[in-house]
Amino acid sequence: MASINKTMVAFACQIAKEIEAKAVLMDIDVAPDLPVLDAQKICFEAIFIARGASELPDGIRDSARVINVPDVNLTRLGQIKIAITKGIATGLFRKGDRLVCLSGIPRFGYVDSIFVIDVGREFEILTAEGITDITDGVYPEVFGAALNLALELAAQGREGRKVGTIFVLGDHERVLQLSRQMIINPFQGYSEEERNILNPELKETIKELSAIDGAFVIRENGAIMTAGRHLSAALESKDFPQGLGSRHIAAAGMTSITHAIAIVTSESTGNVSVFKNGRIFVTIEKPIE
Repeated sequence: MASINKTMVAFACQIAKEIEAKAVLMDIDVAPDLPVLDAQKICFEAIFIARGASELPDGIRDSARVINVPDVNLTRLGQIKIAITKGIATGLFRKGDRLVCLSGIPRFGYVDSIFVIDVGREFEILTAEGITDITDGVYPEVFGAALNLALELAAQGREGRKVGTIFVLGDHERVLQLSRQMIINPFQGYSEEERNILNPELKETIKELSAIDGAFVIRENGAIMTAGRHLSAALESKDFPQGLGSRHIAAAGMTSITHAIAIVTSESTGNVSVFKNGRIFVTIEKPIE
């Protein structure tokens, strides 16, 4: 498969040069032999996508930029959407950037798709006036951790059951004012360090609590304020797409009147959507099994 990958990399870099792309994104898990191709010398800038705790070759780990995505089953476009979303959150990509992306299915072992992504057009919220940073007011690593959890819940469910939940990040005081507790707060009495979404020991607890109705409310630094929260904010935007469920409406309503970000895992479809300013920033579709 090395010859296929080499050809795809060469084409991707040629396209990137002709359209003056910012970078070429390559999924290292799809084609582990990409480092052998010395892709960084072929392209003016290569950024690699890696799943979970993937072992990165020395040549990439030491010198290349790497965006980590969760180790779950994703569509080709889903892999790219997650990587670009995280890149936007960390300031790596911005409105107006054009990217050439190489993707495929990891078990096949070769690249089979090339996408050209215009960040400002694909992520439509970036075209709205005044919106420049999806994670404004939230630490990028907190956003990344919440997004990873939402994607894992969408892909794996909990104890064989589908799960739907909402993570509301940032502007926690205002969010708490516009919501009410549905259960006893399971995080009350714990230190911020113990109840921080960045604490790996808390991961299974969060997944267990995701089966409860209501939202997680999380501070900008990752401290979880509460779970099982009913979001009371009403949706006023007429631009919200029809046909989405109550969690999406609640997330859109809350983010339309606060500075918070909301990440929704849909119980019915398994899709994960990110909301900002009452609008969908991006939706990552669950693969058809």
